[in-house]
Amino acid sequence: MATQRAGRSQALPFQIATSAGGVVCRLHEERWQVVLCGPGGQGLWSLPKGSPEPGETLEQTALREVREETGLAVEVREPLGSITYWFTSVSEGARYRKTVHFFLMHPTGGSLERHDAEFAEVRWYPMEEALEALGYKDERHMVRLALEKLGDK
Repeated sequence: MATQRAGRSQALPFQIATSAGGVVCRLHEERWQVVLCGPGGQGLWSLPKGSPEPGETLEQTALREVREETGLAVEVREPLGSITYWFTSVSEGARYRKTVHFFLMHPTGGSLERHDAEFAEVRWYPMEEALEALGYKDERHMVRLALEKLGDK
């Protein structure tokens, strides 16, 4: 660990974090839609995702997090890919390199009204509108990948 010198701050320790989530899609009135989670109002919309619990696989994590954050029961169609980014947590005094693994999913039951309190609002977006609403470029990429994989299905 770096030592602090006059005029220099101590380097933050480096941590690795992993999450998993889903791009949940449905065909509605002949248009593909995707579920997004948001704080309500003008905040950033995002895909449902979260951290694994001990002993969970990435797929199990994605299924649980999507169920909790959206209120939907879902099934995995296939892995989509992953995104990696860096962030700093001042409160934890660490820099993180985080990788989020995404799965293409479809709903099998449940209701958006049953989403947890982590987000103020969860709703279906037409794919084109979702690409504009999503706050993160890498998540827009995941939605585009999902749309490519869905193709004419």
